[in-house]
Amino acid sequence: MRQEQEFIDLLRTRLAVLETRAEAAVQAALGQEVTNAQTRLERDVLVAENSGLLAAYASGEHGLCFGRLWFRDGADHHIGRLGIRADDAERTPLVVDWRADIARPFYLATGYEPMGLRRRRHLTTERNRVTGLHDEILDLTDAERSGFEGSDADAVLLAALDAARTGRMHDIVQTIQADQDRLIRAPHQGVLVVEGGPGTGKTAVALHRAAYLLYAQRELLARRAVLIVGPNPAFLAYIGQVLPSLGETGVLLATPAELFPGVRAIGTDTPAAAAVKGDAAMADALAAQLRDRQALPDPALVIEHDDGVLILDRAIAAAARERARATQLPHNLARPHFAFAVIDALTEQLVARLGHDPYGGPNLLGPDDQALIGKAVAASSGVHAAIDELWPQLTPEQFLADFLEEPTHLPDADAAAIRRVHDSRPERPARWEWTPADVPLLDEAAELLGEDDSARRAAEEALRQEQIAYAQGVLDLSYGSRTQEFEDRDDEDAEYLAAHDLIDAERLADRQEEIDHRTAAERAAADRTWAFGHVIVDEAQEVSAMAWRLLMRRCPTRSMTLVGDPAQTSEPGGCGSWDAALTPHVQDRWQRVVLDVNYRTPSEIMDAAAAVHRASDPSFTPPRSVRSTGVRPWAREVDAPDELPAALAKAVGELASPERRLAVIAPASLLDALTPALPEAASGAAPDLTSPVVLLAPGQAKGLEFDSVLVVEPAGFGANELYVALTRATQSLGVLHTEALPFGLELETV
Repeated sequence: MRQEQEFIDLLRTRLAVLETRAEAAVQAALGQEVTNAQTRLERDVLVAENSGLLAAYASGEHGLCFGRLWFRDGADHHIGRLGIRADDAERTPLVVDWRADIARPFYLATGYEPMGLRRRRHLTTERNRVTGLHDEILDLTDAERSGFEGSDADAVLLAALDAARTGRMHDIVQTIQADQDRLIRAPHQGVLVVEGGPGTGKTAVALHRAAYLLYAQRELLARRAVLIVGPNPAFLAYIGQVLPSLGETGVLLATPAELFPGVRAIGTDTPAAAAVKGDAAMADALAAQLRDRQALPDPALVIEHDDGVLILDRAIAAAARERARATQLPHNLARPHFAFAVIDALTEQLVARLGHDPYGGPNLLGPDDQALIGKAVAASSGVHAAIDELWPQLTPEQFLADFLEEPTHLPDADAAAIRRVHDSRPERPARWEWTPADVPLLDEAAELLGEDDSARRAAEEALRQEQIAYAQGVLDLSYGSRTQEFEDRDDEDAEYLAAHDLIDAERLADRQEEIDHRTAAERAAADRTWAFGHVIVDEAQEVSAMAWRLLMRRCPTRSMTLVGDPAQTSEPGGCGSWDAALTPHVQDRWQRVVLDVNYRTPSEIMDAAAAVHRASDPSFTPPRSVRSTGVRPWAREVDAPDELPAALAKAVGELASPERRLAVIAPASLLDALTPALPEAASGAAPDLTSPVVLLAPGQAKGLEFDSVLVVEPAGFGANELYVALTRATQSLGVLHTEALPFGLELETV
């Protein structure tokens, strides 16, 4: 114990030195002179690299080292959250990063296959103080004894599983199991599906796989970033510290509702509307609606012009429309082609009329006259209004809002489910609040419309030319202000350099450009078209067909890790089936792996939850629980619905503890009535999960875990929602109900 404590102290001293060096490197890089784009890039790389090191060092202060490996060949390695080397000529490793190949035996070695190990040690620390050791002898000929040998190889894992929850997910680098390690380090480059029931650690696997990929593919993913998509804000808050604790910050965490920059999707849909919006048929409906917006006049538009009336008839508009569509460009990018075709046709019409020779000769207008007429037509406000009417410039928000007011190209029932009525009240100028199901539709609309950024690029180029002209003026001033002192020097052969001799106007202008110090993840959050290096989707069974289209656009390489459980599908529009979700995008080029060991849920609770699911699916096989607490789940009947809040307050008083986390999970329809009964409980869209008591709707509980769970009125849950709610507890489960318990839910009455 003393030796390991001395080693931990050595690591902390070394870490402090590394932090000081990284901080100095950041300051030096920020003070570095920038002379051109290359030096700017070099500076930004230095700042990013050393800032990343600082973040990693900060995360490593707790749990610097958690393991040690002795090999038969005499090698001896400590294992930790990040690699640390000594300050010697050989750069000797003090701690090996858990993701390095040499660390794999820590997770995979067994007595049957020791992988060259003689002994494996687990170190337990608290605030960098060694509190426990657990040694496993893998070579039975090893006669050394430390006094910390244990016959139970799972003691460290079980201790971690029995520990009190904190309301935040922690990394599992100390307790990664062999089946999990194989997935974390899986070489599969395409779509990897990790399926597992409650408590199988699939979320932990996904997060640690992200950390491993950021380690193994550092150069690529530091540039492109990793996107992690979770089902709701509560879940993202729950997992938010896992990757930073592993020293990784190049990750963007988002819900599907946050994947369209500039839009806050805080509205709600009816289940029917969410299901319709999530269906793949919406893509065809939006495309057809957009084609309708590329209209033809009926029968013609009459445009007043200084040189006479212009007639924009169906034939001219139809020819222009076909010319624009033939480009196969998105709507807004094809619009100039439509406009040019219309302007050309109207110019020809006007030239033919004004230059007509009554005696049958050639047109009386020369090329210069015809060009002037063309410019006048192109500048006509009436012509522009006609073009806008037939081929309008659209934003995704405007286009989708118009569509949702009057949906077309959908069955009548579907159209009625998603139709919205314009709210014209003056105190609410916005039409409505966007919902999470609208976000994939906005993204689809953005793809169909495209963004005509020619005006922005022209403005940027104009500003650039202004900066170059200004820089040239500065250099001209420098050249013109050469002093007589230089001109009168006797040493004529000497060379005296001024600013104009060292730099040209473009390079001088480069120095004035603002530097973007955002990380790749921060830039990606603001850029709808960003292509991520890897995408991880948790609760992937809940993702709708339209949301899958959005996610696939975010990852053109299809480097993805998807985790979920079809048995827990509860969201309207959720695909549920991996085939349904993935075949339209990657055909059969995906790999599925199943985790079937439940590390979280005690067998007593898992048996009760499985019985509920088996009532509707007799073939259902739950994951196997690795532990038992001896505490059976219970149910308590309440006489009347109006007595439920008081009964809940009493039950929470019996179960709540400052050291433990209790979740009350109730149907969304009951939350408003129950909230006053629990004034100290955290609740709302993004509740503080570190609170001793949290009040949640079933959808908010996905992916979370608590020491104890109290399920209220289970008859108000959907079948899969109830299965999710029943499997959130690591220690104890209770149920309060006024209605009869759902079929299959058989609990001890108290």
